[in-house]
Amino acid sequence: MSASLTFVTPPPGLDPVVDFTLAEIAGAAGLYSLQAAAQPSTRLFVVDASVHLPDYSPVISFEQSDALGVTDPQDAMLLVVANPAPAGTTVNLMAPIVVNASTGASAQIILDNQDFPLRAALVPRAAAASRPAAVPVAV
Repeated sequence: MSASLTFVTPPPGLDPVVDFTLAEIAGAAGLYSLQAAAQPSTRLFVVDASVHLPDYSPVISFEQSDALGVTDPQDAMLLVVANPAPAGTTVNLMAPIVVNASTGASAQIILDNQDFPLRAALVPRAAAASRPAAVPVAV
């Protein structure tokens, strides 16, 4: 799968870039490369939260969803930035990327008043199945 994404505002640290290509990494379900269309050397790895973090359920404001044209949660794809390191991969749960799956409109949303970490360990699914599920924060 490959899709064109246009951010409504540049992702933090990538200004002025707004046009990206989201490409699935072969053999790694739910892992994608998010590459700047005009600058291929600018690339992030992102994880589909529905595949790897099924209990992750941040609250997105009406203003944020309106800016993306998302009227139904089923129309949104939730991605988190992955940070691979020798000690293990972490994901940023405080600033997910929300994608309108129909239009490709996207935004990296900084979650206010929600207690999610910037660097949460990404636990392999087999190991995660043996741990108690995380409890989503209610706002």
